[in-house]
Amino acid sequence: MKIKEIKVNEKESKYSIIIGDKSIQLISSKIKKVCPDTKKICLVVDRNIPSKFRNILVKQLKKYDLHVVVLNPNEKLKSFQNVSKLSEKLLSLNFNRSDLIISFGGGVIGDFSGFVASILKRGINFINIPSTLLAQVDAAVGGKTGVNSKFGKNLLGSFYLPKIVIIDVSLIKSLSRRELITGYAEILKHAIIFSKKFYNWLEKNSNKLLIEKNNNYLQYAIHKSCKIKLFFVGGDFKEKNKRMNLNFGHTFAHAIESTNNYSSRIKHGEAVLIGMVMATKLSKMVKITSDKTLQNILNLYKKYNLNYDLKKYFKKNKYNKIISFMSSDKKNKDQKINFVLLKRIGKTAKPGNFNYSVKFIKKNFLSLI
Repeated sequence: MKIKEIKVNEKESKYSIIIGDKSIQLISSKIKKVCPDTKKICLVVDRNIPSKFRNILVKQLKKYDLHVVVLNPNEKLKSFQNVSKLSEKLLSLNFNRSDLIISFGGGVIGDFSGFVASILKRGINFINIPSTLLAQVDAAVGGKTGVNSKFGKNLLGSFYLPKIVIIDVSLIKSLSRRELITGYAEILKHAIIFSKKFYNWLEKNSNKLLIEKNNNYLQYAIHKSCKIKLFFVGGDFKEKNKRMNLNFGHTFAHAIESTNNYSSRIKHGEAVLIGMVMATKLSKMVKITSDKTLQNILNLYKKYNLNYDLKKYFKKNKYNKIISFMSSDKKNKDQKINFVLLKRIGKTAKPGNFNYSVKFIKKNFLSLI
């Protein structure tokens, strides 16, 4: 498939998402277009990226005053202490607003780098090159940046759009099945909340993504997933209304990750897979959706061996801690936990309308796992 471009028109900024095989080789020409006055570049690199891809990028950027920072991409990176460390380094190098930070990595690297870019001199140029399937279909799209607090994930952050996003499908070839599944979870979420047709396509073709790593199928799924996310982001950049639909399954998922102290024992997509099933079970419990919808989703999970068993990760004595983190979720209101619920595949209930007390969730938690 040819390289595709999605043009994003937000009130705050206009930018493009470039999707294709070997698209990172376009970086130099794109910088000339979107950041013509840039002289200094900080390339923030995910340690796990194969060196051949890093070398391609460094070669493309050789005419700039380039500073490469290699970081370990775990959630513990996302702290104010680490933000301060990188910010002070760039200030010591006299980076200014016309200069550029490039994130080359997964969602953790993108969240962290984007947040630094958003606060450095009140905002310098930022380009995102997501290297994982999860980052390509989720973290790199929509302009959210952030770091973690002891009270939960991404509670400190900003909305800050990149100058461009470059999605290179060839990067996915180096990912393990586990890494693919953690990105696939967000693709599946986009289908569940918006498009029965896309969901049916995933039901039929997911082995092309997860086993064969077929470039054409991956490019189609990434392109479709980005378009769906942008539909929800469009006109609701700061998450006041329809963008909230994207949180389907995430109230549970973020609490699971927080309870796990952000360790790699549970990846974000794995938590989302668990969270989506729990949210669908809750939807059925309160009579928003049917058992048929729940069974359809569970059958797809079974077909592609997607784990959704919370008991695999936590003993029963940890469940109250999960609920405690849910009660601190940034989307809550009036001391109740806010949920995005599902009507049917392709359609959520109106976000913001379903808020339940901690007491209610504690009483019914075992029925949701």
